[in-house]
Amino acid sequence: MLLLFDIDGTLLLKATREHVEAVTAAIREVWGVRDLAAVDAAGRTDRDIVRQVLMRKGVDTRRIDDGMASFVDAAADAYGRLVPDDLASHVAPGVPAALEALAARDGTLLSLVTGNLEPIARMKLHAAGLARYFARGQGAFGSDHEDRAALPAIARARAARRNGGTPWPRRKTVVIGDTPRDIACARADGVRCVAIATGPYRADELRGADKVIAHAGELPAALGV
Repeated sequence: MLLLFDIDGTLLLKATREHVEAVTAAIREVWGVRDLAAVDAAGRTDRDIVRQVLMRKGVDTRRIDDGMASFVDAAADAYGRLVPDDLASHVAPGVPAALEALAARDGTLLSLVTGNLEPIARMKLHAAGLARYFARGQGAFGSDHEDRAALPAIARARAARRNGGTPWPRRKTVVIGDTPRDIACARADGVRCVAIATGPYRADELRGADKVIAHAGELPAALGV
């Protein structure tokens, strides 16, 4: 089974302040835009969030596209300066025990599907003490594609070397997240989804998942979906 974990609201709680600061600093650096408009960021990729913000400020599409690669580098550099060293205190309840139990299961690969840019995602997990569960070269990130719906297929393709060279099968793949956009990206790729109600959405707002649980401690049992 390939398990594709979201980060913010799923593995970590309230660990986005420095991330937001890094993205804001990178937008100023690359596009010179300040006084940014708020957008509904939950479940979006970093690049999608930036596009929405800049469009609201009247930046044209071509200028956004031309600056996006520089934005990725600038945001990663900024987060490297800002990343806190106490993110272990932001690990969601039940996550360490759940990851330990799942990593010990034969035939199970822990991976990521997150809107975070990959360098930021890796730094967060390292600071939180969770990096050892998520191998480099696996998963899919906001730096891979702007559309969250495209990420599960990318992650399945990257898991090919663990599956005889072919993309991991959909029937053996589960997205684990905390927002309706996590559910939507799973549905877009035809894979299953377990939603954890530890983020900004209540359990009844996550009914589109195959299963909804209250916290990560329930995850090993829930993966019979």
